[in-house]
Amino acid sequence: MTPRAVVGIIGGSGLYDMPGLERPRQIRIKTPFGPPSAPVLVGLLRGVPCAFLARHGPGHVLLPSELNGRANIWALKSLGVERLVSISAVGSLREELAPRDFVFPNQLVDRTRGRISTFFGDGIVAHVAFDRPFCDEQSELLRARAEALGIRCHRGGTLVCMEGPAFSTKAESEYHRRMGWDLVGMTSCPEAKLAREAELCYSPVALVTDYDCWKEGEEVSSSKVVENLSHNVANAQKLLAEAATGLAARPRGCRCGQALAGAIFTDPARVGRRAARRLDLLTGRRLKRSG
Repeated sequence: MTPRAVVGIIGGSGLYDMPGLERPRQIRIKTPFGPPSAPVLVGLLRGVPCAFLARHGPGHVLLPSELNGRANIWALKSLGVERLVSISAVGSLREELAPRDFVFPNQLVDRTRGRISTFFGDGIVAHVAFDRPFCDEQSELLRARAEALGIRCHRGGTLVCMEGPAFSTKAESEYHRRMGWDLVGMTSCPEAKLAREAELCYSPVALVTDYDCWKEGEEVSSSKVVENLSHNVANAQKLLAEAATGLAARPRGCRCGQALAGAIFTDPARVGRRAARRLDLLTGRRLKRSG
């Protein structure tokens, strides 16, 4: 019998496992969209059933553009995950967001190219609301726990997701700053959009590793990123362990769990059996209710 999880964790650069996970078990999950980045590690974190997925695969073998976001989110959803925390390394576009700080952003700009950002199509059309791309209630809980741990953290701000894998040019970095954005990363899209379609509460924990390349004398380099990343990952693991019980116990009073209510535009009578079977994990109860 496949174990179930309530809280999901996607580990980004530097966070490839969860040493505090008790009774861990690797689960290989098949999805309609191919394999996820890695087998999902399921176990107990402070007594809470959690599922951990290494975003870039074992040994960091996948580029941001190579990630199978649909398979990753589907795999976690299939295990029962309702709350999803994403850990990722980012560059700072603001002086006050210093390397080694944690940021819990509330807005997102997608500047990626060609990534598949929806489960829908091929016979089922849905348009979910995405004005608030992250779960505010969940992000605030995480921020409060980080602050209680003595981690320097910030709430709010806009995260811009670029294609990569190269870091920004100076022109790009200055452009992002002039646009009023606060952080730059490479993996929040399409992850956040897919999590919304899967009706998951999704919160990014942005670990600042550098000042991108806009600040003279502080230009991004691999050595700086790795050094700050090691420090941040240790704090991220502490935060996840500390927040797990609060996340599991908190009722979902947000809109995330109802994202597909009224969002499916396709007449249920026009949805073919193949399309219905393919997306049943996401749409089954919505189509039955509408039919």
